[in-house]
Amino acid sequence: MRELVRNEARKGVRNDARFFLAVTLAAVALRLLFVLEFPAVVDDSRFYANIAENWLQHGIYGITNSGAIVPTLSRLPGYPAFLVVIFALFGAENFRVVLLVQVLFDLGTCFLIADLARRLFSPRAAKPAFLLAAICPFLANYAATALTETLEILFTALALDLAMRGLGRDKAAAGERDDGRSRISGKWIWLACGLSVGAAILLRPDGGLLLIAIGTYLLCMLLRALRSKRNRNAAAILWAGVLVAVGALTPLVPWTLRNLHTMHRFQPLAPRYANDADEPPMSGFNHWVKTWIADYVSVQEIYWNVPGEQIDISRLPNRAFDSPQQRDETRQLFTDYNSDHDLTPELDARFAALARDRVHASALRYYVWLPALRIADMWLRPRTELLPADPRWWELDDDAGWLAVSLGFGLINLLYVAMAAAGVLRCHKFLGVGLFVWFLLLRSAFLGTLENPEPRYTLECYPVVILLASALFQPRE
Repeated sequence: MRELVRNEARKGVRNDARFFLAVTLAAVALRLLFVLEFPAVVDDSRFYANIAENWLQHGIYGITNSGAIVPTLSRLPGYPAFLVVIFALFGAENFRVVLLVQVLFDLGTCFLIADLARRLFSPRAAKPAFLLAAICPFLANYAATALTETLEILFTALALDLAMRGLGRDKAAAGERDDGRSRISGKWIWLACGLSVGAAILLRPDGGLLLIAIGTYLLCMLLRALRSKRNRNAAAILWAGVLVAVGALTPLVPWTLRNLHTMHRFQPLAPRYANDADEPPMSGFNHWVKTWIADYVSVQEIYWNVPGEQIDISRLPNRAFDSPQQRDETRQLFTDYNSDHDLTPELDARFAALARDRVHASALRYYVWLPALRIADMWLRPRTELLPADPRWWELDDDAGWLAVSLGFGLINLLYVAMAAAGVLRCHKFLGVGLFVWFLLLRSAFLGTLENPEPRYTLECYPVVILLASALFQPRE
């Protein structure tokens, strides 16, 4: 009997190994397809590369402006540091190697998502989680893009996986009884979790939402432990929170000190609008944009064009005007801007005045309905922004092939989101799901406050989306 059990176990291991190998090869093939056919080196990519080259060759964290190297604080140092390593080893602006390394990192994300499913649910859920991550075209597309997303997603998944390990989820995955008294463990694990959060913050300032999500979840556990008078567990939870905070914030110290010394500003993160100290933030224009913008198309056609390029009032949706008089006022603002493509302080102030009038006319629209529409657009739009597909896909006048890609990507995205929602309903009794749902809600609420609703901003949530979707393959208890 024992020999039969051993043989079945060996057979299961071999089958699992074959499965993970086959899916890994499929994942590599999909990502290489994007790298070879649709590599994306965009303006932001070259901006990061310029910082990296100046840092590597001249020891100055800055940008080249009119032939001179000027120190900058407009971008956090995480991605430039990654580029410095690649450029030092393989040559300046070797973006092909950058993308290939990102493919490897993205494969690491797939394994982390599988490990999350194993810890939270069971080994049975790990396989569908790995498959869903491996064949996800959106993760693959950004692996072939020289931007922060792939690394940000990796460190997000790593931080969440370490948090689950610190919460003792291996015991729950193995089917052991979890009474809540020995759930918090491993100080080094929590410190590593914090460092992973810190790495995410150094890539993008909104990585701080991960710290808030984990911190508030631990705070809720602490309050629960204090109410139940489990002082020993409360102390462990408190230490976990302290270590996560220390690990997350310590990497920001050198950057903050550099900004104090070089830029004479206390700036622990990048500025809200990624502007340098000598650049105006266009606060009036940004405020006006938030009074009507709801979709990514407007980001491409209006928001990104200012300053420096022509803007067309015909591209504004009807919700940008409350009256014919306001339409005329907006048209005059556009005409004045288009005369030299410069957003002067006086013109910015006029946009700010128009924004105040629109907010006063409908505060509910500004604070509730438009943020909700922006969140929906970021979650549900076909994620083809890096491909040649027409962003106005709903007009159905694109090339037939790219129209099919847009509709296909839209359906795939809907499928992932729907599976995640169904997974939440199915696994509501599982301990630990609250952290992931809270992270999704927190990040979505933050994204609703942005003037530029870009679908890529929800990709950091995709490890959680895939994790929750894998719950559908977990048998009910």
